[in-house]
Amino acid sequence: MQACIDRIELTTTAPIQLLDITAQVRERVQASGLRHGLVTLISNHTTARVNLNEHEERLQQDMITFLKRLVPRDGDYGHNIAPVDDRDNAHAHLLGLFANASESIPVADGELLLGAWQSVFFIELDGPRPRRQVTVQLLGEV
Repeated sequence: MQACIDRIELTTTAPIQLLDITAQVRERVQASGLRHGLVTLISNHTTARVNLNEHEERLQQDMITFLKRLVPRDGDYGHNIAPVDDRDNAHAHLLGLFANASESIPVADGELLLGAWQSVFFIELDGPRPRRQVTVQLLGEV
């Protein structure tokens, strides 16, 4: 059994944004030579998440609309009184409560075992941001 760690570097351009990173994850699997095992992805940020969902433009816009309604940016949040990094981002931290920081995906015969409609998304909740990361851990047989 072998293990390796890699990273996916991202730039986001909107306050809330869904970036399909499926192709980058597949590239990491192919480059690693992993044949059978598991890929675990984790967002390196408390205001961004990783999620499996369907890649359909209208659905993605629905998701963004839903998140904005669920926890409005302009709410009366204590965290925004004295933010650690000068960002009024309590809403982004609260939205993070409803999504996964990580996902694990099985790999068989060198392929991600995703459903027909599943894609891997990085979900920005506090953008835009010039530098975001997803850590990719690959574990299994090469």
